[in-house]
Amino acid sequence: MDRFIVNIIHRPEMVPEYAVKVTGHGKAEDLGRKALLTESLDIFKTQQACAHKNGLKTTIQMTYASLFNDEAVALAKQHHEEFGDEIGLTLLGLPCEQFRQKYKTKDFCIWMFSMEDKKAIVRDVFEKFHDAFGFYPESTGSYYMDAELINFIKAEYPSVKCAVATCWEEGPKAYHTCNNSWYTFMDGGPWAPWIPSKANTHAPAANEAEDSGIVAIPHLSRDLLACYDGNGSNFGTHPQNVLRGMIYNTKTWEYPYLYNLIDQYRSLAKYNNGYAYNMMFVGPGWMNKMGRWEQPYELLLKSYEDGCAYYGKLKKEGKLVDMTMAEFADYYRETKHYTEPECALWRDILYGSDKQLFWYCDPYMRACVNMDQGGAIVDLRPYAAKLEWPVGIGTPHIQDASYPFLIQEKYRAGYFTHYAGEGTVRSAKVCYKGEEIDLCLCRTKAQFSQQGEDRILTLDPVELVFADGLKVRLQTIITFAEGSSSIRFDRKILSMSDPDAEITIKEYLVACYGTTEYTEDMSSLRLHIDEEELSYEYKCRELIREGAEEIDCVIPPIKTRVSMLANGRNKIGFVREGYAFSPMFTLGYERNLKETEVFTTWLNLERAD
Repeated sequence: MDRFIVNIIHRPEMVPEYAVKVTGHGKAEDLGRKALLTESLDIFKTQQACAHKNGLKTTIQMTYASLFNDEAVALAKQHHEEFGDEIGLTLLGLPCEQFRQKYKTKDFCIWMFSMEDKKAIVRDVFEKFHDAFGFYPESTGSYYMDAELINFIKAEYPSVKCAVATCWEEGPKAYHTCNNSWYTFMDGGPWAPWIPSKANTHAPAANEAEDSGIVAIPHLSRDLLACYDGNGSNFGTHPQNVLRGMIYNTKTWEYPYLYNLIDQYRSLAKYNNGYAYNMMFVGPGWMNKMGRWEQPYELLLKSYEDGCAYYGKLKKEGKLVDMTMAEFADYYRETKHYTEPECALWRDILYGSDKQLFWYCDPYMRACVNMDQGGAIVDLRPYAAKLEWPVGIGTPHIQDASYPFLIQEKYRAGYFTHYAGEGTVRSAKVCYKGEEIDLCLCRTKAQFSQQGEDRILTLDPVELVFADGLKVRLQTIITFAEGSSSIRFDRKILSMSDPDAEITIKEYLVACYGTTEYTEDMSSLRLHIDEEELSYEYKCRELIREGAEEIDCVIPPIKTRVSMLANGRNKIGFVREGYAFSPMFTLGYERNLKETEVFTTWLNLERAD
């Protein structure tokens, strides 16, 4: 039987980041203002009541500020006893009078502090929690938690078994839609629960030795298509995300998209051995009495009541299991194994298109396949490198916690790009008599299947029509082999209007590396065909070899080696460096095929030191 699990997480943020200025009515900043503290606690009570009324238990993640409030502490204890709510501790909600006086800063993102300050703050907050409750928490979290921070917390406070550890695709797109002011970059992580590696929070652990000791969950469950294409803060199962995206009927105050999004998360059980997950992580700032994001308080309240009612309805129907964070961590450990991937065949439920994406995540990679581009890979993160990426003051990455990409169509173009350059993508071209047709131009759909440890995408056949009239019917099958750090592509020629014709298929990868739109220095890269090497010098040079056994590129700045293999004796391998205006690199194989023949290639990832 499929199991759909939800975590509902509330935090009594006594000084919520979104409400300080709004409730101040133009007054000078005063983090201890009684009206602000009273309203924040009232909203927390309302959110708790919404969940409990619908038979749902919550995880109460106490903030630092709330630990100084006797009523908030008493409420948490009462709800733990009465409803079975978990009392956890979040590293959000740090700003308050006591914090400002002690640390002399307006910073509030735990991962951005120096490691010295992170340790001091964690000890301060955890010990204050222990003073209030007499025990240490089993769960914690933030928008993002870097690996050094998680490792420290687990060593210092071993009771912690679960943490909110990243916010899915919260990078340059979110920054731009916040008027270039939201300095939190954390693209490239999982969208569903995972066990973070000790080296990098985003990259799942491949085995016990890499296991950081906690189960991580995302900060909000987001639309894996709308969020990827646009601002994620508008597309999540947090009801006020949907309101902020203006995805509701302004006359009737109805929001079917919210329920459709929850249901699509339920459907992910089809791709993950009967297991699906959803979460809602809410602070009081979203529901202040002055309204928020053009919506009045009454609509903010209604949306939250309706969201909890939908989860409650699913629970009553036996279609949902509500768990606390600690309970979920235990369940995850019992039912999942390290190399088991997370899969999501995701469809558009907002814009009315037929667009379909497939997301795959395991300890070796995160990949996105776009069926609107013929099954091209449009996002690829090489987790196999387990890249160490210290974050915060005193490190090379003060704000940028993203896991670097090899392919990212939003930040480095993709197939549809400027005439003078190339974008990052993994696709193929079909060639005949000097004409090329890129499969990126061929929209299709995919079906998911699982055979043993293989997760298989079988794409609907596409028909290619060449200028001289030749019609080619081609099918693509993409196989992700669990635990292999490899993606297999099979291109099968189903039929041709001229059975004696011979076409050429050019399989290619155009890639680079980075975390934002801006190019990195590519001069340390090394391209290879078998034993022959080409050092990247921005000179458009190319190496070509018949029968090449393996082609690769070594990318020292992200300790990654990406390679390709191909079957068939008549294969030709090629590698190509880019130039300053188009600073990419290309790996590829080509081979001639006739009707019913299949061209198989593999894309492989590994760490390179």
